Amino acid sequence: MRGTLGCMSIVRSVVPAPSPVGALTIGVTPAGLALVAFGRHPEAVERAAERLGEPLADGAGGAAAAQLAEYLAGTRREFDVPLDWSLTSGSQRVVLQTLHDTVPYGATVTYGELAARSGLGKAYTAARGVGSIMGSNPLPVVVPCHRVLGSGSLGGFGGGLPTKEWLLALEGVLTPALDFGSAW
Repeated sequence: MRGTLGCMSIVRSVVPAPSPVGALTIGVTPAGLALVAFGRHPEAVERAAERLGEPLADGAGGAAAAQLAEYLAGTRREFDVPLDWSLTSGSQRVVLQTLHDTVPYGATVTYGELAARSGLGKAYTAARGVGSIMGSNPLPVVVPCHRVLGSGSLGGFGGGLPTKEWLLALEGVLTPALDFGSAW
């Protein structure tokens, strides 16, 4: 177990973000970025630390926080920070790694297409399974579940549909909505 060595920890940090995102709470281990949560949710990183048996520390978030801030500002299109996949397993990991590796900035894929790319097949149940996996993605934005769409709709999104729409507009997939009251 990683935590028994006493040399590992999860560093918790908050990255400010424009509305409707508001903020991203991240958890970074020595292996890489392990968690991204929408909003200011320090308890999400606490739960991840407990699950992994790691101590928790607050910090700046390093390259992961910097790259997320650059992405949210529209100046970064690719993330090159290492990812710690330890909060994923089985088909979830296969689907999320396939998404990460095959759907670049500005591109989209349907739940069914991602199921097929991941080797789950093309059946309706496979697409629904991918939808469930997107909802449990511990690394949203970096592992871009916002780029996964329904066959005739935006589909769902754990960060809320306004956030999904904003991220897709940031990447040029959707036309940005007018926002006359934004503080950003």
